[in-house]
Amino acid sequence: MIEAVQLAKSFDLPRGKEIQAVDNLSFLVHQGEVYGLLGANGAGKTTTLRMMLGLLRPTSGHAVIDGFSSVAEPNEVKRRVGFVSVTTGVYAWLTVRQMLLFFAELYGVEQDAAENRLGQLAFHLGLEEFLQQRCGTLSTGQKQRVNLARALIHQPPAVLLDEPSLGLDVMGSRVVQEYIQLLREQGKAVVLCTHRLDEAERLCDRFGILSHGRIMAEGGLKELQERTGKKSLHDVFWSLNQPSNENSAHHTSTL
Repeated sequence: MIEAVQLAKSFDLPRGKEIQAVDNLSFLVHQGEVYGLLGANGAGKTTTLRMMLGLLRPTSGHAVIDGFSSVAEPNEVKRRVGFVSVTTGVYAWLTVRQMLLFFAELYGVEQDAAENRLGQLAFHLGLEEFLQQRCGTLSTGQKQRVNLARALIHQPPAVLLDEPSLGLDVMGSRVVQEYIQLLREQGKAVVLCTHRLDEAERLCDRFGILSHGRIMAEGGLKELQERTGKKSLHDVFWSLNQPSNENSAHHTSTL
């Protein structure tokens, strides 16, 4: 359902230099699976998501979403992806209801289907009490619930989540966790980028540990525990991000 195929992205720097943000990255996410793409700041997570969405053209490689290439058919990819980011804004002067129906119309969802879908999402995400409220008056947690609903209003088969619970309190984070479980139950293919490793440990089926744009280790929690000898995902992540491991991964990738 979601596949990254040798994705790479470099950026030009002054004096003819360049930085390799993503380095021949490949992974596969199946229907009903939550894949945790984890890494420190600057590891290449957001750049990877932007390339997968068709918002940023890769230096080489491509992503495939529901059979469509992010390079050759970026508009078809966008129609099949729900994207949630902490930086996603809302339209301050629209009510929640107006905004969600507006996005449904942009995606070509018929009015009756959009109304039905809005009702379902309002129930699952607890939007009923502020559906008629202007988005500009919402709290941070309420705005994120609206963004979660916006990402699903067109029923996409794939969902990309970039730090969806950043800045949220305990209750807001719980809504995000229940949302991800709902995505799994609906058979969506999900990529989750988060720094909340305890949250990732509870929610993800498999993990890709990124460092300097490369996957250093991939697999389920049990596989990563066996590889590192560590118990928690925090300790696994720390172990894999030690300088000796990074150098080893770089050496392997250049063979």
